[in-house]
Amino acid sequence: MNKILLIEDDKDLNLGLTYDLRAEGYQVYSARNLGEGMTILKEEEADLLLLDGNLPDGDGFDFCRAIKREEDLPVIFLTARDLEADEITGFNCGADDYITKPFSMAVLHKRIEAVFRRGVHKNDAQKNLYNDGYLLIDFDSLTAYKDGESLVLTPTEFKLLRLLIANAQKVVTKTLILEKLWDYAGNFVDEHTVAVNINRLRKKLEDETHQYIKTMYGMGYQWKGEK
Repeated sequence: MNKILLIEDDKDLNLGLTYDLRAEGYQVYSARNLGEGMTILKEEEADLLLLDGNLPDGDGFDFCRAIKREEDLPVIFLTARDLEADEITGFNCGADDYITKPFSMAVLHKRIEAVFRRGVHKNDAQKNLYNDGYLLIDFDSLTAYKDGESLVLTPTEFKLLRLLIANAQKVVTKTLILEKLWDYAGNFVDEHTVAVNINRLRKKLEDETHQYIKTMYGMGYQWKGEK
């Protein structure tokens, strides 16, 4: 079920949109201001943000820019700001679509569906490939290159990389790594095994100017590379 965060300060419109979108099969989190919206984003995962341009505690365009700097969350503006300059500003700050009020619910449904379709195609094309211009990892073919030179990685190292990259910027605990990479097969290993494999990866991937894996002491590891 796709999850939508709606930030709209008009109480009646907020309630109406929430009801309608839930009837369409979406899970909807609703907020009346940017503060509430940010709190929800910290606690819940959203697949799409429906955002008003004018809110009581800030500007929707600035909020969109801030969100896009942190994550690639699709954003559709629902706003009364109907000038061409406003629409251009909306797209320039990273919006995936821009709808002016009043609007048709049928059109909104189609616009939402279109954004989710684009997201599916994008994820299908990119989820098995990491490429930041220096490091390239193809998880389908199990090949890797660093600065154009082929890297030799073990199957376990590919699995470890995939887990870290899939959770980029999040802390991946040692316990989770053990469960995902070893415990599922019934093999007993300890945390030292994780540290050894992390160190081997670092030696293969990193140098003075390229640091990818950060140790979060007492917790686990974090992939710092670009998504």
